Amino acid sequence: MIPRIALTPGEPAGIGPDITLAIAQQAWDAELVAICDPQLMQERAELLGLEVEIQVINSPLGEPSPHQPGTLKVYPINLTAPCKPGQLNPSNASYVLYTLHAAVDACIAGRCNAMVTAPVQKSVINDAGIPFSGHTELLAEDTDTHRVVMMLASKDMRVALATTHLPLRDVADAINADMLEDTLNILHRDLQSKFGLANPKIAVLGLNPHAGEGGHMGREELDIIIPVLEKLRASGMQLDGPLPADTAFNPKVLSNCDAVLAIYHDQGLPTLKYASFGEAVNVTLGLPIIRTSVDHGTALDLAGSGKADSGSLKSALQMAIDMSQSTQTS
Repeated sequence: MIPRIALTPGEPAGIGPDITLAIAQQAWDAELVAICDPQLMQERAELLGLEVEIQVINSPLGEPSPHQPGTLKVYPINLTAPCKPGQLNPSNASYVLYTLHAAVDACIAGRCNAMVTAPVQKSVINDAGIPFSGHTELLAEDTDTHRVVMMLASKDMRVALATTHLPLRDVADAINADMLEDTLNILHRDLQSKFGLANPKIAVLGLNPHAGEGGHMGREELDIIIPVLEKLRASGMQLDGPLPADTAFNPKVLSNCDAVLAIYHDQGLPTLKYASFGEAVNVTLGLPIIRTSVDHGTALDLAGSGKADSGSLKSALQMAIDMSQSTQTS
């Protein structure tokens, strides 16, 4: 199966357009459709010295065909204001969101099999007066999904998050039995359906240092996490934990699990990004569509310089292709 993949280049002043153009230089067993401003892509290609034929299309329809190097199909959405590499402009915040909404719509309608997103700049979207906490939350709202799970994956590990973009002082209040059970059910189900793991093993971290140390460093493990794990183990899930976060990321634990569930953002992701930065992929689980993304930010200082590394976007695209094909054949 040749899938059709919607690409959103993200913040126009960042490296998203650069790395989108970079991956367009090679062959892919998928049809790539960038949802963005075609003039932006043409101007950035000229700045980078890349020969890319921009092919404007009215809608991604018909039978997908493999991507041809040196071309890029673009479903056009125009910038709100002119864009210079490295210079944020809040006027283009709405443009960034329009590209994301269009990609979601294309996937829900079946015109595309998956969406792959380059980085956005959360601060400039909020500076424009638009409340925005991240891709993950927007995609959940656009697809009417009650709960989604953010997971970063590399060749060596997968780390999912029980909570995502919350201030640290709010994390403990956000942890309750229902949300943790929902999160583990989503993670377990998508590891089966989208990654082909028949009976996945999940290591679950504790919230507190030393996983609470028997209640002496917090009771969330005793009152919430352990009862949920016991309940789900009784239903057949393979769950290990709660584990102290400072010792969980070791070869013995990682070799015996298919994914780690961290309780909050900076508990699990620093280790994965240290080990796999530039190669990790952000996957949104629980959605009715497939969405992958890069593991890095907009790198405004590199935009238009030709020095941006497209490795994470390549990995995200390949994972989206693999997941699309797996879903179609399962």
